[in-house]
Amino acid sequence: MENTFFNQVFRDRNGKIVMAQMPNLPLIVWIAASLLKLIFSTGRLNMGLELIAFGTLFTWAWEELFQGVNYFRRTLGLIVLVGLVASKIQ
Repeated sequence: MENTFFNQVFRDRNGKIVMAQMPNLPLIVWIAASLLKLIFSTGRLNMGLELIAFGTLFTWAWEELFQGVNYFRRTLGLIVLVGLVASKIQ
């Protein structure tokens, strides 16, 4: 296989193109907490769900940044991580 820019960015070690994967545990928990936040929109439960959602998405982004299967996934992790931090700085 040629060592092109496309191959370096989008292919994993086995040569497969990887842009999306099945959600892992942090991503599943983030989705569940985010959906529950829509139901419980006020109070302490909402605050706890917000904390869980932020923490699990932060964990997912951190794992992608340092353990992503290709440069695309690592860049995606970096973008989400920067977006999360920027959303809390406001």
